[in-house]
Amino acid sequence: MDNKKSIVTKLAFLSVSFMVTSAYAIQGSLPQLKAALHITQTQSEYLVTTPSFAVMIFVVLSPLLQSWFHISDKKIIMLGVFIVGLAGLVPMFVSNYGIVLASRLVLGAGYGLYNSQAISMISVWYEGNERAQMLGWRAAAEQIGQATTLFIAGLLLSLIGWRQSFLVYALAFLVLLFFAARVPDDSKVEAAEEKEEKQEAELKEAIEGEGKGKISPVVYLLILFAFLLVVDYVGMENRFSGVAVAIKGASYTGSSNFLSLMLIGATLGGLFYGSIKKVMGFGTVYFGLILMAISNFLFAYGASHRSFMMLVIGLLLIGFPLQLVSPLIFNLLPDLAPAERQPLITSMVLIGFNFGAFFSPTIAEWTNHIMGRPQAGLDLAAPFVPYGIGLLVIALVIFIATRRQAKKN
Repeated sequence: MDNKKSIVTKLAFLSVSFMVTSAYAIQGSLPQLKAALHITQTQSEYLVTTPSFAVMIFVVLSPLLQSWFHISDKKIIMLGVFIVGLAGLVPMFVSNYGIVLASRLVLGAGYGLYNSQAISMISVWYEGNERAQMLGWRAAAEQIGQATTLFIAGLLLSLIGWRQSFLVYALAFLVLLFFAARVPDDSKVEAAEEKEEKQEAELKEAIEGEGKGKISPVVYLLILFAFLLVVDYVGMENRFSGVAVAIKGASYTGSSNFLSLMLIGATLGGLFYGSIKKVMGFGTVYFGLILMAISNFLFAYGASHRSFMMLVIGLLLIGFPLQLVSPLIFNLLPDLAPAERQPLITSMVLIGFNFGAFFSPTIAEWTNHIMGRPQAGLDLAAPFVPYGIGLLVIALVIFIATRRQAKKN
């Protein structure tokens, strides 16, 4: 279809990715949510990370639902975006933590329904350089979407209140209308029987170990690596607003602005990853881990010395190195398993990232407990010194392991 070449249609394709990271839009409101709902710090952080748990489930269920009910990619995407808009607005009208948490779980289900389809539909409709360009723009749309929704939610928080900050999810309905009007609905759906047979064969192969080759044990280390990276990254996002309030005062509501700026660094990291890797090669992973460790130390220093500027510098720095290290993980996968196992190990690494996001509040809580520090005020930054040390230890382990492997070869 000719209209798929138009810039407006391309923007419609990208618009759904704009909303897929909006779960983080309420991070700037966490201190107010915590006070209003009378909940603990960990419970407030789970309002941000719970959608990640549902995403993991529905990323798997989504293609099955399409197969069973013969739903096109466009319709499953529209259903997912509609659920995001509906579930996202629920906290505006309730004050019960259980109901709010359940609505966040449903929100994640909406993301999971359409996240992979948003990628596959672009792959179906575009080819060659145009496809690569669109997929790159899609990744950028996620970062821009998170930054924009954070900013809007923060503005609503400052002007009206924490309940109205959830109005940001009304953007999903605008996206839904735009996508429905501009994106063609004639993607091909596999026959249910054929798709089920294919999935059964893949599952049998994964369980029984059939195939031309084996999965390298290094894959499981990369999954753990992905888990730890996101525990740190999401943990800093979640706790920034609480530490900022401890430094600036209870009336401070400007955290969302800095959380939005942090995503600029993450976007730049993704854009420059290829150029940096071309120069540094595998050394990119050490560069990224050292920068992440420095950002953790700066964040912790800012809290302990009540220096808001150092706190912000630590926050703004962490996104850039994360986007240097995480793509490298996926770049390593083709050498660690045969071609027929690539979809499986890619999914496993993605689950590692999502588990890290989901369990980040609990890991931070455990770290505070081990250190004997309360989960309040400036002590919310306590976990980031151990996190920074952990990143340096990981870099050292990777360095030693690669040196030993090089000697064997």
